[in-house]
Amino acid sequence: MDSGPEGPCCELVAQERSGHTAVVVENRLYVWGGYMSVGEEEVFLPNYEIWVYDLERGIWDVFNMTGELPPPMSGTCGCSLDGDMYIFGGCDYSGQTNQLTDIYWGWNNEVHTFDPMNASWRQPETHGCAPAPRAAHASSILGCRGYICGGRIMETRRSDIYCLDLESWTWSEIVPVSAGPEGRSWHTLTAVSDSSLFLFGGLRVDCKPMSDGWLLDVETKKWREVDHNFKNKPRLWHTACPCKDSDVIVFGGSCDYILRVDTGHCNDTLIFQMQPHPLFRICKDFIAKNVKKHEMLRSQLTLLPPSLLTAVQSRMYFYRPSNKQTN
Repeated sequence: MDSGPEGPCCELVAQERSGHTAVVVENRLYVWGGYMSVGEEEVFLPNYEIWVYDLERGIWDVFNMTGELPPPMSGTCGCSLDGDMYIFGGCDYSGQTNQLTDIYWGWNNEVHTFDPMNASWRQPETHGCAPAPRAAHASSILGCRGYICGGRIMETRRSDIYCLDLESWTWSEIVPVSAGPEGRSWHTLTAVSDSSLFLFGGLRVDCKPMSDGWLLDVETKKWREVDHNFKNKPRLWHTACPCKDSDVIVFGGSCDYILRVDTGHCNDTLIFQMQPHPLFRICKDFIAKNVKKHEMLRSQLTLLPPSLLTAVQSRMYFYRPSNKQTN
């Protein structure tokens, strides 16, 4: 890859931005696109640059890309599969995307892939009925299939689901056989099993932030609303990541419609339990959560095997009293 210019004295750091796409491949974070504010204007970042953060060394670098470059965009969705980055959709103010719908907005429904090994972009030819051009949608991957859900299309917000077979590059729409979530944008979609996707939050068509969670079984095509403990914590433009035991961790985002009231940024972490935990974790969590309340637990804690004692003590820190301010 051809590295971009670097100052002789200052350490290279990625430009600030929002609405970008980022994926982790092996030990590197790849960041592309998005926009930044310059004075009163929103400026889209160059489409020919990709920023790479070495997670081991803690060093940023920027490279100039070749191939079939996507246009400069914000609001795209990205996923990683077999070392490549896949992006879909997005928009920009200059109308340089593949769907110019009015004088201000360009909306996109193209698929682009980035190969880090060859430092090049490619736009595969897709087949079938592609989703309508959109931005601020959500995406996830199950096996060799990518899924797109909802997003903003002009002044509407959708909850439709499309599947892209990443081997045949064929689109198909999933038509649910049950009631499901209402249309939204700026939500998240997270794989929690081999056949299930978890949707959380987003912004409704009337610009109301949402806090509901839904589980989609892609085999039965049924939605099911998930009961959880965070109904009072609406989120949009947040992140959601799968973690151990099929939990989903949501971080950051906003609890307000940030284009109107830019004061609701959040820094708390919401953990959603999507399936029963293993017995070992249940026991470890019970001890860690209750050891300070019960003398018997405290007195017998040191009798645990060293490795188990270390695990419990580490978990005790998770249940410590916190004075953090959250939104």
